[in-house]
Amino acid sequence: MSLDERRAKSTAWALTFADVVTLLLTFFVLLLVMLSDAEKRLSTLIENLLDETYEEMTTGLSYDNIAVDRETKGIKITITGNLFQSTSADIDPSYYSVVHQIGQLIADSDLMNINTREEHKALLGIIDQHNAELNVEIRCEGHTDDAKLPQHAEYPSNWELSSARSLNLVRLMNKHAGMPEKYFSALGYGEFRPVVDVTLITDFEDKQEARARNRRVEIYLDAFLKDKTYIETKINI
Repeated sequence: MSLDERRAKSTAWALTFADVVTLLLTFFVLLLVMLSDAEKRLSTLIENLLDETYEEMTTGLSYDNIAVDRETKGIKITITGNLFQSTSADIDPSYYSVVHQIGQLIADSDLMNINTREEHKALLGIIDQHNAELNVEIRCEGHTDDAKLPQHAEYPSNWELSSARSLNLVRLMNKHAGMPEKYFSALGYGEFRPVVDVTLITDFEDKQEARARNRRVEIYLDAFLKDKTYIETKINI
């Protein structure tokens, strides 16, 4: 046997090994593609649920001072006008029925009742296969205008005022909707996230109108998947 033949025989295993590695690599690439497609499908199904809820909201909330928008963060309900009494976190009683309606629309939506409706059993099965569960969040964000509070006001700044307002709205909405508190959260941004920059406005009436637009509450309804293992770990800790 020549030297070349001996060399070829001694390295023949490398070709087989290379084929095996190539096959394994192909398998893992296909697996990643399949997982990615499954995640995209799940994401699409959840977005469809949000779209359906958005349609219900736009139909049910037909008020001049309430806007419903579909955003990447889910569904945004913006309430402007005299929702709160001046420099106070108390909700004007005339808005109680509106807050009740918003809470009831959310409570009755498919998004909040996915576990009890037959048409969503397939989706729940897919979510369970991924060792996950659907997490729904109702987040209330309070915003004030840039006007400083009176010296002896109940709250030291617009920051505290906006936080108290969003919390009071969450409490009232939760009371009317009868949903568990775990779904709700409240935040306050004061005057620091305006929709209109009043510093660029010189006309007094235009500035007052802009401030009225900045005084608002935004309610976000969103849904996303959460790892079951992560949730159980947090509970055990």
